[in-house]
Amino acid sequence: MTRRTDWAEYEHAIPGAPRGRGSGGDSGSATAGDDGYGDGEHGGAGPRGGRGRSRGRRRGGFGEPPGEDEGTPTSSRAERGESSGDPAERARAICLRLLTGTPRTRKQLGDALRKREIPEDVAEEVLSRFEEVGLIDDSAFADAWVESRHHGRGLARRALARELRTKGVDSALIDEAVGQLDSEQEEATARELVARKLRATRGLDRDKRLRRLAGMLARKGYPEGMALRVVRQALEEEGEDTEFLEGDSF
Repeated sequence: MTRRTDWAEYEHAIPGAPRGRGSGGDSGSATAGDDGYGDGEHGGAGPRGGRGRSRGRRRGGFGEPPGEDEGTPTSSRAERGESSGDPAERARAICLRLLTGTPRTRKQLGDALRKREIPEDVAEEVLSRFEEVGLIDDSAFADAWVESRHHGRGLARRALARELRTKGVDSALIDEAVGQLDSEQEEATARELVARKLRATRGLDRDKRLRRLAGMLARKGYPEGMALRVVRQALEEEGEDTEFLEGDSF
C-alpha cells in the first residue's frame, strides 16, 4: 500500500487538483480556466446554469488533450517516475503527466497505461486510487465537456453524446451530462449558428442555401426536423419563399 504522504505529494503535483480524503486535505475544488474550445464560430449560447458541481470540480485547461509524449512545465517529477522499475510508480507518473493541464477519463488513462505495458491489476489499483482522491472524475469530465463543446462549438446533444462515448464515458453519465441541455436550448443555439452563417450564403439559390445551412446543423448533431425548421424560418425572415420546402429533407 502506498504511504499517505506519497499520495499527498502526487495530489499536489497537479495544479488545481482537489485534495483527496486520504491525504488529510480538504475536499476543495478547482476553479475552471479557459475551456480552450472557443473557435469564433459560435459566440455563446451555453447551457443555462448547468449543475453547479460541474463548474466547481472542473480543472483548468479543458482543451483537446496534448499528445501523449508532450512534456509539460510541471511534469518533471512524473517524468522521473516513468523511468522507475516499479510498475505502480510508473503508472502513477504516466497518469500525472497526462492529467497535467487537462482532465482525462478513466478509459483514456487506462488505454495509455495499457500501451505502456503496465500490468492490468496495477493499472486498476492506481486508477481507482486516482478516482478516490478526485484526480479522475468521469462525471465532472462529462459535465464540463458538454458545457464547453456546446458553448464553444454549438454542438447538439447527439454530437456531444457521440464524442463522450469515444472517450469511454459510461452511458448513464453521458445521459446525465447531456441532460443539461433541452430541445429549447438546442433550438436557440441552432438559430444563432444559422444567423452567423446566413450572410455567407447570400447570392446562392434557395435550395443551396437550405442544404448548406441545414447540413451545417446536421454535422453538429441537430435533428433534421429542427434543422430544416430553423433554416426555413431564417430564410423567410429574409423574404425567401420556403413554402415549397415543407416536408423536404436534405
